Amino acid sequence: MATWGLRKLLFGNLFHLFSCEWEKAYFRFHEPYSDLAYALEAEKWGPRAILMAVQAHIIKYLLFVRNTEYTHLERLCRINRREQGEALAAALADTLWAAGEGGRAVICLITAAIHVMPSRGYKADNFTERIQLFEFSEKAAAQKFIFDHINCFKDEGSHGVILFLYSLLFSRTLERTFALLPDGVTGAVSLQAMLSLLLTGRASPHKLNGSRGPGPSSEGTEAQWRRGPVGYLHWDRAQRRAVPLSQVCPRLRTPRLPIWLCSVSGRYSVLFGTDSQLLSDWKMERVFHLYFYSGQQEQRKTARLTIDTHSHHWEKDQSEDPSSPGKRRPSVEMAIRTKWAGATVNWNGTDPFF
Repeated sequence: MATWGLRKLLFGNLFHLFSCEWEKAYFRFHEPYSDLAYALEAEKWGPRAILMAVQAHIIKYLLFVRNTEYTHLERLCRINRREQGEALAAALADTLWAAGEGGRAVICLITAAIHVMPSRGYKADNFTERIQLFEFSEKAAAQKFIFDHINCFKDEGSHGVILFLYSLLFSRTLERTFALLPDGVTGAVSLQAMLSLLLTGRASPHKLNGSRGPGPSSEGTEAQWRRGPVGYLHWDRAQRRAVPLSQVCPRLRTPRLPIWLCSVSGRYSVLFGTDSQLLSDWKMERVFHLYFYSGQQEQRKTARLTIDTHSHHWEKDQSEDPSSPGKRRPSVEMAIRTKWAGATVNWNGTDPFF
């Protein structure tokens, strides 16, 4: 019955299957000891949003949690394959534990035995029927279990991203997530709700998309929301006239640590800083550096951006002008301006993304 609930929750029916993109997706790092050793490889579409959300938590662990003698970007680049696995295990455990409200984490693995026999109206995919659940009441135990079985998430053919998605839903419980469906059990949980669950531990899509809330189907109230370690920025050039720039919850635009999942014109990426105190003192936000990873295959090195939030009245206005394509700023810069209005961005020799 749990398998039925998964499919109903994700697709709204029992006969829809994951696409080939999703079935093939797993957590694949770039080469160890390289400029992008910390980074997950991601395709342009499909599960990229989930991969980049996990990427943000990987960066959080490598920069601000683990003990190492390295500083700044060296903390991300000078890691071996084992350390990649440790970072992935920590990131997955963090999100599952948050989804379980700090009291539980459920991990799904594929076994040889079939645990659910398909029935009429149910279309088998040959892996969901073989999942087994492992529940933990301590975060450290869950993290160790994931690391001990890390190949179940990072090997080709492992269905690693889907297994993590299942684990996330079971950690939150299917019953609580079903309550978020827009049309009862006939609907399907939205990507925005999944990303909110990944970033905050609460599946509250209105915090990410600017819709009204919290409503009866939303989780928590404003008073219960706190600044999390990872934030979220959004910019969509096609929607800018209809949606205000401040559409994202202020607590997501200003997380405790300078790490943001970015949705830029429908493509997901990660923006981050290496100074944990950046968002703690406004004086530090005058001129500072951020780093950008797009997830695109053509990116070979982390982009270094210099952000200047000074007000230079003598400089030419660089606001977005939809009537003059030549004056348009890169969408990534516009996403940054949803946090720092009017900021100028220097790409330091890198061709701007998007």
